[in-house]
Amino acid sequence: RQLVGDSSAVQDRLKHVQQIQAANLAFAAILADGSVVTWGNRISGGDCSAVQDRLINVNQVQAANAAFAAILADGSVVSWGNPEVGGDNSAVQDQLKSVQQVQATDGAFAAILANGSVVTWGSSRFAGDSSAVR
Repeated sequence: RQLVGDSSAVQDRLKHVQQIQAANLAFAAILADGSVVTWGNRISGGDCSAVQDRLINVNQVQAANAAFAAILADGSVVSWGNPEVGGDNSAVQDQLKSVQQVQATDGAFAAILANGSVVTWGSSRFAGDSSAVR
């Protein structure tokens, strides 16, 4: 059983780290080549293998409680972790273009687009549904 802070399984890949973000039970590190290395609780974002092939040219990573969202150089966003609290952005993926910034609550994400609009996803309990204020 791996402890959350135990990065020994990925230690050899943690070189030229540019940024680290922490979820409640997992970490994500952006490397100088724009790739991402994760460790910790698998369900909480410590395992990004399902989206690893899309995590290229990553500019920024933001963490919620049990999920991560990465802004890529092309302005798109890749999310992973617990799908109920922001780890799945497929419902809004087509809207996530020209993303400038992403912020998080415990269970949702909000992205600011270049045109000044905001796109949210994740649990409505954690403000993941902004349809009432659009």
